[in-house]
Amino acid sequence: MTKTKEDYPVSLSIDYSEKSDRLTTFFRIFMIIPIFIILCFLSGQIGYGSDSTDKLIIFGTGFVFVPTLLMLLFRKKYPKWWFDWNLSLTKFATRIFSYLMLLTDEYPSTDEEQAVHIEIIFPDVKNLRRGMPLIKWFLVIPHIFILLVLYIAVILCTIISWFVILIIGNYPRKIFNFIVGVMRWSLRVFSYSFLLVTDQYPPFRLSE
Repeated sequence: MTKTKEDYPVSLSIDYSEKSDRLTTFFRIFMIIPIFIILCFLSGQIGYGSDSTDKLIIFGTGFVFVPTLLMLLFRKKYPKWWFDWNLSLTKFATRIFSYLMLLTDEYPSTDEEQAVHIEIIFPDVKNLRRGMPLIKWFLVIPHIFILLVLYIAVILCTIISWFVILIIGNYPRKIFNFIVGVMRWSLRVFSYSFLLVTDQYPPFRLSE
């Protein structure tokens, strides 16, 4: 898809299915556990206990944020392989949460796109202002407050959709579009403030 100047350089779409699998929907909260554990290993670390003899630490690489911030700040450079890693992990995590929220019945793949389509344009660092990564977290505070409210609505809508799927076998289209819209909004804010791929301020909207 070709982006125009009016388009935001981050996009998300999810294919809608007319029929949903009642059986996997019923057990979804349990089926997600194995792949979610893999995501946890990739995304961070977990500490347990208070001393060196009683501690479990799970290390993961996570998103390349701080090194990217420093590289942009001091060298004005965004290494392509760092971008590729962040993009791949973002896609993987989005497939998992899409499956958890019943938007798709495909078990999340570690590498295939499946029904979840994300496009993030690799930034031209000449268009990125050097000091912006230091203040983007502050600039997105209004978005964060709105998204907190929207995600409460998303949780409620997912619970409603769970019952609807079990009864009639398909995901309500309007609820589907709303949840995908919230995820799209959230992805734009995340890409702006954390992935640091654009200085274009995220729009306050659910649509493309």
